[in-house]
Amino acid sequence: MDIVNLTAKALAKTIDHTLLKPEATPEQIRQLCSEAKEFGFASVCINPAYVELAVQELRGTGVKVCTVIGFPLGATTSSVKAYEAGEAARAGALEVDTVLNVGALKAKNLDLVREDIAGVVNAVRKANSEAEVKVILETCLLSNEEKVTACRLAQAAGAHFVKTSTGFSTAGATAGDIRLMRNTVGQAMQIKASGGIRDWQTARTLLEAGADRLGASAGLAIINGFLENKN
Repeated sequence: MDIVNLTAKALAKTIDHTLLKPEATPEQIRQLCSEAKEFGFASVCINPAYVELAVQELRGTGVKVCTVIGFPLGATTSSVKAYEAGEAARAGALEVDTVLNVGALKAKNLDLVREDIAGVVNAVRKANSEAEVKVILETCLLSNEEKVTACRLAQAAGAHFVKTSTGFSTAGATAGDIRLMRNTVGQAMQIKASGGIRDWQTARTLLEAGADRLGASAGLAIINGFLENKN
């Protein structure tokens, strides 16, 4: 990404404005949507129970609704993930972030991992052909070899993005992981960095490393930090 010529508007379009806390209230989701409309973020990322509310709040604004599937552990059954993903897409979610089955990957049950992702991709495609799937790898739990394998399986299963983290495990996005993921998928997939992105400097580092999208609850702080440094 061209950081030198980056504008606040273009930066906002890289951010999924996120609120995934279990205690999030409807009013907080409405506030999240209001901020997303004001700043022009790419999407709001919320739990599935709030997809319909977010769709209502954002209709006609150009801000997408993103939700999470099998979150945050990725350890639900494949059929449940597929059902949840299909429901979300039918409700209006245009981006669906599904958590990889980390245990299956570590056990080298690669067919299960690929089919788990493919089930989500197929369910989303059937519900809404315009919706996209991101695969959350939870990179902090994986070796570099496992990260590469996970990226390749996500690509083989038809996903559109690979994503670093849930933000609920032991660590979040790193520039090294973004570079590894980019070297693995090339330009065939997009990459979302998430987890621990709380300021413009961190966001900048990850964008420069090759991230296309940033998942952050600190979207306003990132934009404000960018503007302060720009001026």
